[in-house]
Amino acid sequence: MPDQAGPAGRPGRAVGADGPIEAGTQADAVQPGQPAGAPPALDVGLRAEIDAIVAGASHDPHAVLGAHPGPDGVTVRALRPLAETVTIVLPDGRRFPASHVHEGVFAATLPVTEVPDYRIAVTYPGSAGPGGAGSVTDDPYRYLPTLGEMDLYLIGEGRHEQLWEVLGAHVRTLGEAAGTSFAVWAPNARGVRVIGDFNHWDGRGYPMRSLGGAGVWELFVPGVADGTRYKFEIRGPDGLLRRKADPMASLAEQPPATASVVFTSQYQWEDGDWLDQRAKAEPSREPASVYEVHLGSWRPGLSYLELAAQLTAYVTEMGFTHVEFLPVAEHPFGGSWGYQVTSYYAPTSRFGSPDEFRHLVDRLHQAGIG
Repeated sequence: MPDQAGPAGRPGRAVGADGPIEAGTQADAVQPGQPAGAPPALDVGLRAEIDAIVAGASHDPHAVLGAHPGPDGVTVRALRPLAETVTIVLPDGRRFPASHVHEGVFAATLPVTEVPDYRIAVTYPGSAGPGGAGSVTDDPYRYLPTLGEMDLYLIGEGRHEQLWEVLGAHVRTLGEAAGTSFAVWAPNARGVRVIGDFNHWDGRGYPMRSLGGAGVWELFVPGVADGTRYKFEIRGPDGLLRRKADPMASLAEQPPATASVVFTSQYQWEDGDWLDQRAKAEPSREPASVYEVHLGSWRPGLSYLELAAQLTAYVTEMGFTHVEFLPVAEHPFGGSWGYQVTSYYAPTSRFGSPDEFRHLVDRLHQAGIG
């Protein structure tokens, strides 16, 4: 998978006259003497593309947004609905006010020959006063896709065997920029946007791109970290816009809430001895006794951590060799016993976190229970 920035160069910090300008900090006023970068005239084709992006019906927002070299310099376009001012900030401290061109898209043409490591400063109406000078943020539309060609090829053929590693939400660092990559398989969608805590659940400024014919939509969003709630906003072939939880999420909110949650496991497994023994075993020649259990019904009210102690002790005492869990993946209706799955790789949050579920499995393995 690529670990570099897109054509805009290596991610990093914008540097002003007084030192680095961190993403999310207050922006200084536009430096005097900096000419506003006037964007090229808006032609009919570009207007139509912007209309599609704003409507949530574009397959390639990166073709319009982000940085694009041209004969007059590098044009940077940013979609910032409701913004009052948008300014492009360069690493050397220069700042170029962008002009509003159409439907919340701002643009400035920079007098440079190569795409710089820029940031975007934004102010909104009524934001005067402390913190009202604007905030400087990174641009999602200057990064390359986080899925490689082999991933897309295998997904297209239906032969990718580790989808949970490439789809869903994954915290990663591209260059010097930490953030989260979002990817979802939606082959019939007319457009997909990611929404969540980081954009106040307003997806207009975060349209995703379709990666060829594999049906995958993707976007890397700098600054999004573990614990962030999110969903996908999908415009279907019928033209309707629907909000969907992530079927490949690693964590979901506890029902009745339905959002997916960005999560990175920190668990350290301690079942090495059991794995070594399993590798040497001959299951067809050894006795097996399987205890089937629904975690929500077996001694109701227990958490994953409490089950790790009590369930392990019980099956060991009763002489079982294996435990079979009835569905544990996240599901909205508890009465279904887990047979209405919404997130295939997220253990239900009713009983604890995914790492606490890992602890339950780990304890069983350490006790010799498969």
